[in-house]
Amino acid sequence: MNRASLEKRPDEVATMFDDVAPKYDVVNDVLSMGQTRRWRRVVVDAMDVRVGQKVLDLAAGTGTSSEPYADAGVDVVACDFSLGMLKVGKRRRPDINFVAGDATKLPFADDSFDACTISFGLRNVNEPHKALAEMFRVTKPGGRLVIAEFSAPVVPLWRTMYTEYLMRALPAIATKVSSNPDAYVYLAESIRAWPDQDHLAAWLQEAGWTDVNYRNLSGGIVAVHRAQKPGAEHRESVPVAKLRRQIKPRRQAGDQSR
Repeated sequence: MNRASLEKRPDEVATMFDDVAPKYDVVNDVLSMGQTRRWRRVVVDAMDVRVGQKVLDLAAGTGTSSEPYADAGVDVVACDFSLGMLKVGKRRRPDINFVAGDATKLPFADDSFDACTISFGLRNVNEPHKALAEMFRVTKPGGRLVIAEFSAPVVPLWRTMYTEYLMRALPAIATKVSSNPDAYVYLAESIRAWPDQDHLAAWLQEAGWTDVNYRNLSGGIVAVHRAQKPGAEHRESVPVAKLRRQIKPRRQAGDQSR
């Protein structure tokens, strides 16, 4: 069985995801107790893209996260470095443009996309700061970035219970439903080692992104960060009332969505 180390060597991580590609989406639904789909809906709402715009969905895997954009008539590019994931995705959705690419060295020109998103993939990049800089580079001025990533539960008791689930229950469940349960040991370890919401918000600001906000989901198990590339506005803004419901200011780190 292939399992990447927390050094996150690209070849190891790619091989690990190649192994789990056939059952990846099903296993994720089981391990998240069905929450994955809800989390992805929040990301799509936060992106607020329209027909005629171009979206980069990075670490797209089998393209599950790209489907809502394609179904809405938005031009979406599903990019991932796991060829196994891309092959599974292309068989499922031949209408989606799947592209092999490294998040730290994207194969796209400057200012190519109206919006960029990455869901549960930044944590697996060996140099996340470079990935944030690359996403900045390929996004048009005024464009948006939305990141969904596992984060730090905000209630201490819930954080303890969640950590126990990660390190004990999750690998045990993966043994029953996954072809490569060792990959989910890596998953648990990488989540526990990942920085919290405020640290990721700071990284975004360091990479040049502005208007950085985030919203906690499921008590902080997941955080959805949103930011903008400085420059001329190229589309209508999200209505203020909707924005306030979706994303809380960075300082309100204790917010929990319901």
